[in-house]
Amino acid sequence: MTTEALAPPSTKSQVLRSFDVADFPALTGLEEEWRFTPLKRLGSLVTASTLTGAAPVLEYGDLPAGVAVKSVSTADVEPVLIPFDRVSALAFGSAGDVNLIEVASETVADAPVLIKVVGQGTEAAAARTVIKVGGFAQVTLVLEQVGSAVLADNVEVIVGDGAQLHLVTLAEWASDAVQAQHIRFRVGRDARVNHVQVALGGSLVRQFTSVEYAGRGGEAELWGLYFADAGQHFEHRQLVDHGVPDCRSYVGYRGALQGASAHTVWVGDVLIRAAATGTDTYEINRNLLLTDGARADSVPNLEIETGEVAGAGHASATGRFDDEQLFYLMARGIPEDEARKLVVRGFFAELINKVPIEELRERLGETIESRLAEVES
Repeated sequence: MTTEALAPPSTKSQVLRSFDVADFPALTGLEEEWRFTPLKRLGSLVTASTLTGAAPVLEYGDLPAGVAVKSVSTADVEPVLIPFDRVSALAFGSAGDVNLIEVASETVADAPVLIKVVGQGTEAAAARTVIKVGGFAQVTLVLEQVGSAVLADNVEVIVGDGAQLHLVTLAEWASDAVQAQHIRFRVGRDARVNHVQVALGGSLVRQFTSVEYAGRGGEAELWGLYFADAGQHFEHRQLVDHGVPDCRSYVGYRGALQGASAHTVWVGDVLIRAAATGTDTYEINRNLLLTDGARADSVPNLEIETGEVAGAGHASATGRFDDEQLFYLMARGIPEDEARKLVVRGFFAELINKVPIEELRERLGETIESRLAEVES
C-alpha cells in the first residue's frame, strides 16, 4: 500500500493518494470533488469494497507493425496512477489482468489503431488499461466504449520522450450504462499528447483526466465534446499538474444539452508548481443549452505557485441559442430547424475537426444532428 499526504490537503498538490480503498472515507456527496455527482446512480461503485463483475472485452482487427495489445498480470505493469479518490482506488484493487496496449519505440503507425471496449452487462465491474508509447513513436489510438456496463476503470498512459500520441476516447455506451473513469497521462521530455474525449451515450459518465510531466518541453492538448439528452449526466474533470519547466497545456471542452434533467459538469484544474517556470497553459469550457430543464455547471481553476510563467488563463461560458444568428440565417430563407442545426454544427465544428479519422468525424456529426431532430419532432 502506498499512501501520501494523509493530512487534510490545502492545495491540489496535497490530495490523499492511496491504492487501498479503505484509506478513503465513505462518500457523502458533500465533498467538493463529488458535490455535482448523483452518487445514488453510481450504486455499488461508491459503496462496495470490491467489484466482481465481468470487465469489458477488447475487440480489434489487424494492428500496425510495432503495436501490440495483450492481457498481462498487474504485477507485470508498474502503475502510473496512484488513485486520489475512492472509486479509482476501488477500480485499481478490483481489476484482474491489465489490458496492455504497447507501441514500440520509434514506431510510426501507418494506420489508426481502433479498439472497441465492449461492456459485459450491469453487474458492477472494474478494469485497468495501460498504454505505453515508446520514445519517438507516433500513433493514433481510438478507444470506443459501447454496450451495457456499470464500470469503474483506470486508463494509465505513458508517452515516452519525443513521442506523439493522438488518443480518442469515445463513450457511446448503452442508455443504462454507468461509468466512473480516471485517465492518467505521463508526458515525457519533448513529447506531445492530443486527447479528444467524446461523451454521447450512457446514463451517467464521470471522467477524470489528469496529466503529469516527466521532462521539459512536454505538451498536452485535452479536447472534449459532449451532448447530453434528457436524464443523462456527463461529468468531466481535469487536473493538469505542471511540475517541471517549459511545458505547455491547453484544455478546450464544449457541450450541448437538451431535455429535462440533462446535466453536465466540467471542472478544470491547472496546478503550476514553484519549479514549473516557463509554463504556458490555458483552459476553456463552453456550453449550449438547447431546451429548458437542462443544467450545465462549469468551474475553471488555476493554482499558481510561481510568477515566472509564459502564460496562464481560463474562461467559461454557458448560454442559449444566439437569437441574432438564428434570425440572420432565417432571414436568408433557411427554415428554423435547419438554422438550429447549422448553429450547433458550427458550435461543435472545431472539436469534431480534432478527431483524426474522417469516418469518425462524419459519424459524430450525424449523431449530433439526429439528436437535434428528435427534439424537433
